[in-house]
Amino acid sequence: MTARRLRASLKGWGGVGAMAVVLAVTAVFALLLPLNSARSEGGAGIGGQGVGRSTQAKADSCTDGTAQDKSPAPSGDESGDAITAIKERGYLSVGVDQNSYRWGYRDPNSTKKSSDLEGFDIDLAHEIAKEILGSPTAVRFHAIPTNQRVPAIKNGQVDMVVRTMTINCARLKDVAFSAPYFVTGQQVLAPKASAIEGYDASLAKQRICTASGSTAHEKLAADQKVGKLASSADISTTVPNQLDCLVRLQLGQVDAVVTDGALAASQAAQDPTVELKGSTFTTEYYGVAMKRGAEDLVRRVNQVLVDYVKSGGWQASYDKWLSPTLGADSPSSKPPTT
Repeated sequence: MTARRLRASLKGWGGVGAMAVVLAVTAVFALLLPLNSARSEGGAGIGGQGVGRSTQAKADSCTDGTAQDKSPAPSGDESGDAITAIKERGYLSVGVDQNSYRWGYRDPNSTKKSSDLEGFDIDLAHEIAKEILGSPTAVRFHAIPTNQRVPAIKNGQVDMVVRTMTINCARLKDVAFSAPYFVTGQQVLAPKASAIEGYDASLAKQRICTASGSTAHEKLAADQKVGKLASSADISTTVPNQLDCLVRLQLGQVDAVVTDGALAASQAAQDPTVELKGSTFTTEYYGVAMKRGAEDLVRRVNQVLVDYVKSGGWQASYDKWLSPTLGADSPSSKPPTT
């Protein structure tokens, strides 16, 4: 049965199932090298209009449901130390994903001479570079696995991470976040033939995969501890990159994946043998993560987000990359308000 499912998955999206296996094996090597920019420069209650604005607040005053409100107000001022350093260097260093279909990935079917990174998060990174440095190509991308997003910021490897990263109180102790630029929720992904129905009792005795360091894994562990998730559910399988969970599912090594619904929808589009099960059971706000103390950069990115929404750039990017998998009328189809 596993072999048949895997063979069937290889037929979807130009053999992307096979690509997923290759990417999972090679991702470790890619992490050691900066990814080139587009010009090979080297290196639920969801929805609403506009990017939400809020007053500045400390991370230690954070409570569940308010983390996304902690970013400082937007500003066009570029005189601060963090922005000055970026301008002197001449490019923006951004941590991204290169394996998430329609978010940050390389299209193996591209007719371009070079297989550039593309997707919704990549569009946003180019927009930030354009507004701060005057050119959308003044950016160097670095492949960052899920569990290395915070360390990459703290150790100065990148200026920011634009990688489907949920804003939460625990992370606010380590990094600063922009205002939210996308909202989704955790959801279950499983084979179409599976008896799993969603995030409910049907997960009992099932093997569930999550990315280490992800909000999905934190949610499963917390819910299992208080009895909201069956104690017999096996949540021990964690992987560095979320795409690795899809590979494990294709190989029959796990029975389900829990991740953000927006990512799960893209994975379901890659593999016609799997599907989303049930509805979302959390609310996740994505933000651009930056170093604590770099408030000038955070405020400037927040201004970029405001302008990106007003110009129609956010909506155009959603329509191009995410509407095919999430739908034109999805709760995630408009910029979040907080």
